[in-house]
Amino acid sequence: KNLDESLLIEAIRYQDEDLAMPPKEKLPPAVIADFEKWIMMGAPDPRENNAAIEKPNWEKSRDHWSFKEPKQPGVPKVKQNNWARSDVDQFILARLEKQSLKPADQADRRTLIRRLFFDLNGVPPTPKEVEGFVADKDPQAYSKLVDRLLASESFGERWGRHWLDVARYAESSGKEANLAYPHAWRYRDYVIDSFNADKPYNQFIREQLAGDLMPARDDRHRAELMTATGFLALGPKSHNERNRMQFTVDVVDEQIETMSRSMLGLTIACARCHDHKFDPIPQREYYSLAGILYNTETYFGTIAGPGNRRTSRLLNLPIETTDIPGRTLAASERTRLEKTLADSKKARDELVAQARRERRDGSGDIQRTLFRTRVANGRVSDLTEQLSGYTASGQSIPRAMGMRDRGFVRETRLLERGEIAQPGERVPRGFVSIVNPDFKPFFNRRGSGRRQMAEWLVSPGNPLTARVMVNRIWHHLFGQGLVRSMDNFGSTGDTPSHPELLDHLALQFVDQNWSIKKMIRQVVLSRTYQMASDYDSANYQTDPDNRYLWRMSKRRLDAESLRDSMLSVSGLLNWDRPRGSAVAKAGNGQVNRSRNLQARELLTGNDHRSVFLPIIRDLVPPSLDLFDYAEPSLVTGKRDVTTVPSQALYLMNNPYVIRAADSMTRRLFAEAKTGPERVALAFQLAYGRNPTDAELEKTRTFFNRYETGPNDDSPRSRYNKGSAWSSFCQALLCGAEFRYLN
Repeated sequence: KNLDESLLIEAIRYQDEDLAMPPKEKLPPAVIADFEKWIMMGAPDPRENNAAIEKPNWEKSRDHWSFKEPKQPGVPKVKQNNWARSDVDQFILARLEKQSLKPADQADRRTLIRRLFFDLNGVPPTPKEVEGFVADKDPQAYSKLVDRLLASESFGERWGRHWLDVARYAESSGKEANLAYPHAWRYRDYVIDSFNADKPYNQFIREQLAGDLMPARDDRHRAELMTATGFLALGPKSHNERNRMQFTVDVVDEQIETMSRSMLGLTIACARCHDHKFDPIPQREYYSLAGILYNTETYFGTIAGPGNRRTSRLLNLPIETTDIPGRTLAASERTRLEKTLADSKKARDELVAQARRERRDGSGDIQRTLFRTRVANGRVSDLTEQLSGYTASGQSIPRAMGMRDRGFVRETRLLERGEIAQPGERVPRGFVSIVNPDFKPFFNRRGSGRRQMAEWLVSPGNPLTARVMVNRIWHHLFGQGLVRSMDNFGSTGDTPSHPELLDHLALQFVDQNWSIKKMIRQVVLSRTYQMASDYDSANYQTDPDNRYLWRMSKRRLDAESLRDSMLSVSGLLNWDRPRGSAVAKAGNGQVNRSRNLQARELLTGNDHRSVFLPIIRDLVPPSLDLFDYAEPSLVTGKRDVTTVPSQALYLMNNPYVIRAADSMTRRLFAEAKTGPERVALAFQLAYGRNPTDAELEKTRTFFNRYETGPNDDSPRSRYNKGSAWSSFCQALLCGAEFRYLN
């Protein structure tokens, strides 16, 4: 029932190279997700007495802590009256005292500024920023630094990426065909902008589920609301599915899985084929929720062609809102495209007629003709798509993935065992009753019910939504949540380490207008967050996992921070937001290593921040993939942290890392005049501190092995000196102190 303890899940996720199964190639994400669901069900054997659909006993789970509304607890009394600086500290210290644990000392200022920069902005501070903060005697220096980082554009790029993990953001469909989603980047930018604007989290949820149904101030706001619904449209899809109904129910199931795990921390999708095995969620209520999404059209924008039987349009955004200058279509180019389209339609129609003759007469190679017909049809679709992207005057039309109501309501039937061939009773639209049972929506005959679904999630009676988000915030600041099972608050999930603190923060979150920035500010100003990561043997014996937070846990930088840090210290990082995405420039079609869409370019990326790299399912850039990047087909509230040989090999040999080291060398020579000054600057850039005497001695020894003498200016000597400095910089970038956060 616990995924973290399952040896099978560890093997198929490839968390351990020695245990990875199957050995030759990792299973597709959808298959891994099916195994995870099965483990969460208790791994029943469906061959034995229909075990998989036995009615569960829910009496105990109905009393589960997460299904109860949070109640404001009293701030606890503590013995050590001079330690706590906030209510957060009071709750933490009370639990430490109960466990006879002693809190660590305050972290030094160099550690604090580096910690704050990475946690709030995802990049290291510059040497000037470090030294300025260390020397600043203002008692408010720390809080002023917090406010500056929260106001930075980098904040949204850092914290928006956290949400993209749970939104399973990607720019392709994955699965069998792996079709490109060239317009997915608009949702990415919407998320980043929302975090920078500190959009209230309840509004953020409303927009992603039902933005197209909400009133807009103007065309720009209308485009923003429409783009937000890309949250539901971005998921992996089997576009080559022959049965349209099967495709629809699979898409809706994936949408329910994403919505419920990301916003509620519940595995509602486990009730698709039968009543939930552990949480009190009947199969009937799953289909009540599914009925809302069955009555919604998903716009993902793929064109017909080989590998794609399931196509759709895109949402046209108000043209006045576009700030991405696109290519205009000249009249001569339009004429050429229209002629090519007409010729392509004629060729396709001839192939269709030929296929009919061959099928009727039994002559020719019918399979070859059918394949040629599908290719020709794809060509027609591609040209039609190109022309539809422009107005009559040749201006680009901005488009986005998203959702739109069908305009009429169809009845929903429960599917026995989840099979489309076994429709059962009619089920009215509704929600999961164990969550917010007093919420009574009204559904009309023309609306899907998505607005009501959004209100159900953020209404005051919902006990989960605020708790789940507060827990996500805590996890990203401390390395583990108060509830460690980030995406599962159900009866098989973890219990909170500090339940009263979780409720206290959840209620404050709501009272503060669901402000994510205010919640982060409150936590990072606490003494708990500012503790050092020093080891204490007595504390470790009692609490080796640091569940009660007697110190700040050391954390490895995530994939994006590691890459962005290398670019930052080397001077290569392009801080500007790129316009669009490499996937958008490449266009529609399948994506893999051997076909079109410039797969090599997509893997190599660029020098922008990592959040802007193209993310193709099953083709993630190695700079991210090797360092435990979130699987883009799954809701990922907590990334794996592994240490495998391929990571070290990448840091030692990859041309991208070597290029960063070379650029860092050039920066040292440009900004410092002498060798000792350059060594000091290198340590300040990489680690935020000056080198120790022992490090200086080792550095001198290292350089003496390369250089032939101070007065030797021969080409070989110059080469050796440059190579030595580059190797020195690369060693710093590969060091544990660069890769870990205290």
